[in-house]
Amino acid sequence: MIYPAFLKRNDTIGITAPSAGVGRKLDDYCASIKVLHSQGYKTMETPDVRINDQRAADAETRAEELKSLYLDPEVDMVMCAAGGDFMNEILPYVDFRAIQKHPKWTMGASDPTSLLYPLTTRYDIATLYGMNAGAFDPGTDFQFIKDSLSLLKGKKIIQHSSKYCQRQPSWEADHLELNDPSEWKSNVSRLNVKGRAVGGCLDVLKDLFGTPCDGTSRFIKKYSEDGFIWFLDVFGMSAENVYRTLCQMRFAGYLNHAKAVVVGRVLLQSSETGMDYEEAVTRALPGIPAVMEADIGHTDPCMTLILGSIATLHYQNGEGSLKFSLD
Repeated sequence: MIYPAFLKRNDTIGITAPSAGVGRKLDDYCASIKVLHSQGYKTMETPDVRINDQRAADAETRAEELKSLYLDPEVDMVMCAAGGDFMNEILPYVDFRAIQKHPKWTMGASDPTSLLYPLTTRYDIATLYGMNAGAFDPGTDFQFIKDSLSLLKGKKIIQHSSKYCQRQPSWEADHLELNDPSEWKSNVSRLNVKGRAVGGCLDVLKDLFGTPCDGTSRFIKKYSEDGFIWFLDVFGMSAENVYRTLCQMRFAGYLNHAKAVVVGRVLLQSSETGMDYEEAVTRALPGIPAVMEADIGHTDPCMTLILGSIATLHYQNGEGSLKFSLD
């Protein structure tokens, strides 16, 4: 596994928009950039980051702008500006081999799973899942943002489950306020496992499985001795769709050697049959320890995951913790 160099003071974060631009949330984005600058980092944007559109540019342009950051020796890390819905359009144009020759930490969340997942599973480059460049805007007052900033520096930290969360979509909230009680759930009473971290946004992963960007089978084979902890962020899939997708993964052998599956709080919940998400996960994963309602994904607070690294997961009595080591 390739672990790129972590950030140092005065390093440059290259920001690009492989999916949507940040135009509709420009104020939040600018506030987030100030937070990164306050940490001693420089930032550099590709031309279309601030576009107010679900497609920051045409697919080939977005792929070229992404590539330019890996080839630029002045850029030390690549960060995705925002999520969206159409990043998969750029995949035929992404020069993964060029990225492999110039590995840098790549960070994003949600739609950027389309980039992070193949980088880790096909090309053995560890990636960071949890925050887009426009998501640091609340500043450093919240522990999950402090944790994310610490991980960018390579600090070895333990991330702990939250006592409160905000389930409301960020675009409906005036500000971040953690006031909804949070409790992790599981089909086991306690859990203490280590395994290689893999995953991303399930809404995106389901469309990658079986494509040329899907490196799951080789990844599972190569690191089978480590075992795996899957981290799945669900944005808006129905409970039934989650159930079917997890069954698909199990039938395809993707969950072979899985030591645990961790599913985050679902932001936009729905069901066609009355099935809830806890039932969907536990029915789809017989014999596999599962943790649900975890602090990953589209609701705050969200932990930052080092995909490709060795994760240590603890769970007991509705609480949990995560630690990552670069083994």
